[in-house]
Amino acid sequence: MIAEMREALESVLGTGVSEPRLLAGGASKEAWAIDAGGEPLLLRRAAGGVIHKHTLSLADEFAVLEAAHEAGVKAPRPIAYIPDLDGREAFVMERVAGETIGRRIVRMEGLPPELPVQLAEELAKIHAIPRARVPFLQEARLERMIEELDEVGEARPAIELGLWYLREHRPPPREPIVVHGDYRIGNVVVRPQEGLVGVLDWEFAHVDEPVRDLAFALVRAWRFGVPAKRLGGIGDVEPYLQRYNDLTGLDVRPGELDYWELAGNVGWAIGCLTQMQRHLSGLDRSVELAVLGRLGAEVEYEICHLLERVAA
Repeated sequence: MIAEMREALESVLGTGVSEPRLLAGGASKEAWAIDAGGEPLLLRRAAGGVIHKHTLSLADEFAVLEAAHEAGVKAPRPIAYIPDLDGREAFVMERVAGETIGRRIVRMEGLPPELPVQLAEELAKIHAIPRARVPFLQEARLERMIEELDEVGEARPAIELGLWYLREHRPPPREPIVVHGDYRIGNVVVRPQEGLVGVLDWEFAHVDEPVRDLAFALVRAWRFGVPAKRLGGIGDVEPYLQRYNDLTGLDVRPGELDYWELAGNVGWAIGCLTQMQRHLSGLDRSVELAVLGRLGAEVEYEICHLLERVAA
């Protein structure tokens, strides 16, 4: 298989390609490291299934990556989309050197203090991508979470209470824009001293309210064992929010951010349940997916904690 993959890549890239090396991680996509013409590249290839039914096809994800790169976002440079690579679609992009594992980033020596500001700057660029540039992106609705929980078919009082609060206390709506959909520590590339050098994993890009995207990085699960640092385990929210407001002029208020942080936790709790169901149903037997069912209980606890805070 690897020899055939290498030959196929050489025909697409028009240059010699090193033997593809499968990288660890990736719940629904394979990631292969290759070198072509002396340049380090990464091959992203469809696997057996998808994490979420709203996941973009690789063709659409590649188009979003192209749009982001054109907009000046620190996204890997897109190289080529491949409709069929041994029976599955794939694309090739620049391989950005740096750390992507969240639990390592939050404990990194030499982590620059300006990383929260850098995160805000890249997100502002993403939110400036014209909707007309990526017309295939669908608009998400907050109510979709209710539908997804109904599909799980389990009574989850904490999640249901969170959904009730979100429905009854929603801030005034903002103009929907292009969002990353999973913007957080763990989906960016970080280097010591330099900070943020790449934004990855565009498979959940869609059209949505900007503050929902802004607040997702605050979800407790993405602090990777450093809960005191509300922004992804790496810093305080204030410089992140201030820089985003300065660049976008949206004047997002802390209370609005609190609301969407709760929404992010509710969404992730439901996501844990749906991934657990993939395992329990036999659709995709995986210890990793099974463990997410246990993690969901921790997220439900965080939902209760946040409800106490916003109701105080």
